[in-house]
Amino acid sequence: MDLSERRTLAALRLAAQRIATPEPASPADTVRWMLALQAQDLPGARWSVGLRTPGSTDASVAAAIDSGEIVRSWPMRGTLHLVAPEDVRWMMRIAARRQATTAATRRRDLGITAEQVVAASDIAVGLLVGGRAIRRDALLAEWERAGIPTSGQRGYHLIWALAHAALIVFGPGDGKHPTFVLLEEWVAPAPELDDDAALGEFASRYFRSHGPATVHDLAWWASITVSDARTGAALAEGLEERQFDGVTHYFGAGQEPAAPGVHVLPGFDEYLLGYRDRSSVLAPEFSRLIAPGENGIFLPTVVVDGRVVATWKRTETTAEVRATLSPFTTLTKKGYAGYERALRRYGEFIGKPTRSDD
Repeated sequence: MDLSERRTLAALRLAAQRIATPEPASPADTVRWMLALQAQDLPGARWSVGLRTPGSTDASVAAAIDSGEIVRSWPMRGTLHLVAPEDVRWMMRIAARRQATTAATRRRDLGITAEQVVAASDIAVGLLVGGRAIRRDALLAEWERAGIPTSGQRGYHLIWALAHAALIVFGPGDGKHPTFVLLEEWVAPAPELDDDAALGEFASRYFRSHGPATVHDLAWWASITVSDARTGAALAEGLEERQFDGVTHYFGAGQEPAAPGVHVLPGFDEYLLGYRDRSSVLAPEFSRLIAPGENGIFLPTVVVDGRVVATWKRTETTAEVRATLSPFTTLTKKGYAGYERALRRYGEFIGKPTRSDD
């Protein structure tokens, strides 16, 4: 892909993702627009919502999660995401078909029996029915008392299995501790979507909020086959097509490119992780700098004119947050000035002055 194509694609994505052009919305409406935002790092996920939601604060996004306006669960790829409540059931149903074989293999490797999964489900329901919430550590302790081992990855996988069975989701936080609640009690019923409608919904909303992107990007992101992704793209309405590097990309009709700018993103943000192929916004030689441990942990990034050009690390004190910049290449004075402005916006979001220590 030549430089001009990369710039155009990145500018369109920055606009579609509402990073460069955030629109007035509630935190829940921002999540609804994005369809899903990766959320294994919850503070970072709140900033992913905040940078797309003018006037929001860390507290207001946390309140939307704690009230159930935004739901946190594992709707696809076996990865935690934030989703709108009305979307969680149909998304998990579609993704579960791809996860079933992998999940069964993982349970066998961990020595978890089908009987233990049933017993864990029964215990969880008994503890949660009636609108109650339970902390993760307390739930694991109850399973241990019942003779269900939770050491290693067993406890995590049991929780994941119950979530994928549409039994539990994350509930309101208990301080810094996550809690779980029954999905049926926490999330109001929503219209069911048949398979074709669900695939069309996936495609339409993914391409409008993440486009330009390919059917291979969608298939990876949504945990569906490439064939299903093509079906979804064919069923989706309100999309345009454009060739980038000779490959068809889809995006929302009428989408205009964003103006150049500088943005500080959290780790795991959709701008980078929302695509199977990330080379258009991140030079391949810098990939290991984004995930230096090669363990699935992605560092917060700095985006200049659509390209990921640095990582940043925050150090918080009682009075302020200091940010350490690690650029991959030399930044211009304009780039540094934009970085400082972006940090100030982040500081407004978390309610604490934030500045560079460089």
